Amino acid sequence: MRADSRKNMALRIDILTLFPEMFTPVLGTSIPKRAAEKGLVSYHLTNIRDFATDNHKSVDDKPFGGGPGMVMMCQVLFDAVAKVEAEDDRPARRIILSPQGKPLTQALAQELAAEKRILMIAGHYEGFDERIIDGLKPMELSIGDYVLSGGELAAMVVVDTIVRLLPGALGAEDGAADETFADGLLEYPQYTRPREFGQMVVPEVLLSGDHRKIAQWRHEQRMLRTRERRPDLWQEYLQRNPDALEPKKKKR
Repeated sequence: MRADSRKNMALRIDILTLFPEMFTPVLGTSIPKRAAEKGLVSYHLTNIRDFATDNHKSVDDKPFGGGPGMVMMCQVLFDAVAKVEAEDDRPARRIILSPQGKPLTQALAQELAAEKRILMIAGHYEGFDERIIDGLKPMELSIGDYVLSGGELAAMVVVDTIVRLLPGALGAEDGAADETFADGLLEYPQYTRPREFGQMVVPEVLLSGDHRKIAQWRHEQRMLRTRERRPDLWQEYLQRNPDALEPKKKKR
């Protein structure tokens, strides 16, 4: 396969930010780094300030009507998006990181992992001029009901969540299959050596070598954990799986 063909098969992630240096350690470490080395994804950082047109490199201004903080201006972002999107023929799924956005879930991460190209805009200051939302029509995405100083950390979370779902990123094809939220359930308990630690011991079933019983135990534990720790997810799981048996007893 030609090198340019492999490049076009990789997920392209563009990140527009005022602080591109924040991303270097994250994208150059662990799974994001290995996925890029395998040709599964490519990262492209763009400094929004490079598109400022005045001598002060201004990217924000005071809000009309008054109020605290500064608001990111339209022109720099429209110009940045136009320049970046012209670098690749594939249309980009535009995303703005915002606490007002759609919550990031595992299901949405799987949807985004199937895209060919994603363009994320990490804002800063008080927010965006609303015409950026109206004109660029991005998906507004939130990683939780809290406020950060900027969208950079949120963008890193989104990148990691998406990239680890790319086939081959974790090494094994089913590496993410049993993880928390993979099918709406939390993950089962994990153990390793030693078999005994203080008064705590590894459940005997995990030492039995009976793969059917181990799989059954793990599924039961996933249901128990979800019911106990996240009753909201448990109710959603029961709605999707009405024939699911209620776990009766916690086996440790």
